[in-house]
Amino acid sequence: MNGKTFMYILKRVAMAIVTVFVVVTVTFWFMRLIPGGPFTSEKTPNQATQDAINAKYGLDKPLFVQYLIYVGRCFGFIHDKDAVVTDIWHLLDFGPSLKQTGMSVADIISNGMGQSFIHGLIAAVIALLLGTLLGSLAAVKRGTWLDRIIMVISTASVAFPSFVIATFLLYFFAIKLHVVPTDYATGGEAAFILPTITLAIYPTAYIARLSRSATLDSLGSDYIITARAKGAGKARILFGHVMKNSLAPTITYAGPMFAGIITGSLVIEQIYQVPGIGKAFINSITGRDYSLVMGTTVVMTDLIVVMTLVSDICYKIVNPRVELE
Repeated sequence: MNGKTFMYILKRVAMAIVTVFVVVTVTFWFMRLIPGGPFTSEKTPNQATQDAINAKYGLDKPLFVQYLIYVGRCFGFIHDKDAVVTDIWHLLDFGPSLKQTGMSVADIISNGMGQSFIHGLIAAVIALLLGTLLGSLAAVKRGTWLDRIIMVISTASVAFPSFVIATFLLYFFAIKLHVVPTDYATGGEAAFILPTITLAIYPTAYIARLSRSATLDSLGSDYIITARAKGAGKARILFGHVMKNSLAPTITYAGPMFAGIITGSLVIEQIYQVPGIGKAFINSITGRDYSLVMGTTVVMTDLIVVMTLVSDICYKIVNPRVELE
């Protein structure tokens, strides 16, 4: 690793810390500005009970003191003495959940991320492989019926919202054809199919269009014309020259794509009732669970920042001529 790359990574880490700080600050104050509270319901407890609950969770302190305490927890300066670090999500102390008794925010995030990560990883692999293959194939067969079909399908997949696709797949394959189960909790491995496919559709279509454009640019380059003049075969030109150069835009998109699949699966997990981080995040908002909203927001922000940084470094490895600034 040279000096420029090291300084770039150091600068990006500093920017990531600032980004997380801003997200924590904005989320904290916006949650507190919303009328009501986490323990407000149709049967509001008496004042003594309300005061005891607020004191237990530190909600009786001034808002600015609550903010300082939470920032300290998020950045590891303040820790609960009973907190136990068992995995990466427990490194930072987000405190207890205000709505799920006996559960810490780190536990809820750990359990939810386990489900979301599996779906996201499989969907990302499908999108990278299938999208690159379809895009390259469409570029090689440019102007043919195969190219038109791939482009029409990819355009439609990008245009349709994910919740529309999820609802259609659930209705058609689960309710009408009974190919997959409708209940995620008791469906076993088959229940993974529809959520994973739904998550993979948009990035697959986007990568196909990205790969087609990059492949067409590579096919028209001077070095490809020179390689053909020297008698290089189609397979060698495609896999030895074209694919290597056309992969660069896909790699740039891969990092944010993976983070986006996980953090953007809120509606998908709600439709398929997947107990992932997205479903936990929506429930935390509707339930006004301040600590869980803040914890999931910080984790999702960290994931996006880290995956974007990894993507930029991988792009530099694939294309050494690019300067990281």
